[in-house]
Amino acid sequence: MALSGPEVEKQVPAEPRPGRKLQSWWSLVFCLCFYGFMAQMRPGESFITPYLLGPDKNFTQKQVTNEITPVLSYSYLAVLVPIFLLTDYLRYKPVLVLQGLSYVSVWLLLLFGSSVLHMQFMEFFFSITMAARIAYSSYIFSLVPPACYQRMAGYSRASVLLGVFTSSVLGQLLVTMGRVPFSTLNYISLAFLTFSLVLTFFLKRPERSLFFNRGAPASAGASPSELDRMNLGQGQPTGGKLGRLPASWRDSVLAHMLRELRRTARLPQLRLWSLWWVFNSAGYYLIVYYVHILWNVVNPTTDTTRVYNGGADAASTLLGAVASFAAGFVKIRWALWAELIIAVVTVLQAGLVFLMYRTSSIWLCYSAFVLFRGSYQFLVPIATFQIASSLSQELRALVFGVNTFLATVLKTIITLVVSDKRGLGLPVRSQFLVYFVYFLVLFVAYVLAALLTGLRHFRQGRRQPPPPAQELMSPMREPAAQDGPAPEDGVRAVGEQRQQPEAKA
Repeated sequence: MALSGPEVEKQVPAEPRPGRKLQSWWSLVFCLCFYGFMAQMRPGESFITPYLLGPDKNFTQKQVTNEITPVLSYSYLAVLVPIFLLTDYLRYKPVLVLQGLSYVSVWLLLLFGSSVLHMQFMEFFFSITMAARIAYSSYIFSLVPPACYQRMAGYSRASVLLGVFTSSVLGQLLVTMGRVPFSTLNYISLAFLTFSLVLTFFLKRPERSLFFNRGAPASAGASPSELDRMNLGQGQPTGGKLGRLPASWRDSVLAHMLRELRRTARLPQLRLWSLWWVFNSAGYYLIVYYVHILWNVVNPTTDTTRVYNGGADAASTLLGAVASFAAGFVKIRWALWAELIIAVVTVLQAGLVFLMYRTSSIWLCYSAFVLFRGSYQFLVPIATFQIASSLSQELRALVFGVNTFLATVLKTIITLVVSDKRGLGLPVRSQFLVYFVYFLVLFVAYVLAALLTGLRHFRQGRRQPPPPAQELMSPMREPAAQDGPAPEDGVRAVGEQRQQPEAKA
């Protein structure tokens, strides 16, 4: 495995000199960030659940909870890996076009669909838009020189967060002050999304991508990539189970990366934060998927001007952005305190989920969700840094991809058992009780892990000094670590990182 070290990090390529080429990729970056902003302009998204349950569509709460919403998890699992591979193979732009077409399809089905099957197809197309966010989050790195990766990651993430926040505020203002009906709000969303689809046709298709279309070797002064180093070492002998495979398989890039991935699993901090990514992300997105249904149960008003879902989404987006930024300045000995910090945040999340389950006040429910989302977003950049700090760009993509896929599998299993009518088919309040128990179990596991870690450090304290404190870089300087499938950012889940970072039915 190619750990990042002084010999690698010293080879930082110089930034491009001023000229036409510099102006060209700056204009491309601006166009891509503008597209990222416009693709988030969906002011009707925060109000999809009351729209489906209201007189416009007249679906029952059981249909929305147990028949329509579960399709999102199933279809996302089905399309995640194919779109991840197609994004790289087709060099980003076609997948962005597919994302734009899928967004338009979602809102056309919302406006003109009338059956449960139509709404299930709507969830299917929405899952494509979620999986296709990897094209946006990784496209920008094919346009700019490596020296600008960190800055560009900040720009692309900021444009998405700004779009989500603006969209949520706009939707809330139109509903509360403008008394705009939900159907009109969805027509406005369709207009924004049609415009963003048109923008995709003006984006330049890159000549290279991370895995399938690597192009020419890195220019002089650029640090060699993981795949470049692997290609140089393909003639070296291999061991283990892969050594019994044919030579063509043993020497392939995929086989080398799988071996490196197996070695990375032995790193304690990477293993810990990858497990957090899988288990806590699955619980987080289940809350995000179903909280709008819970809000409708807590506040079943027919007065649309008294529905403040957009304001709650805007507040949670803003708090999530602030929490992500604040995490960039945390200085702590993560090898010693990571499990305890995760345990504290997890028990806070469990308490907030229980509050959402028990309360009959919509304002308490809104506030609990805002804090729940902010606490998750606080740990996302920390996990990203801890996972990515010792990995090359290609291995980061693979590790984040595997973590996201496993989280999606877990989320799908829980949905099938708890939410789907073919499983328990629980009402939404009972589901939140299950999610509370889920986070409580995670808390107990993290506390036990923290005790074991503390005991181990106590025993070894006299034999070796504790590791130095690690300071996270601020998000504007954070490594471009989210090259794998991006978290499901947007109103349903701000991403984060990736993006997230990312609400609805």
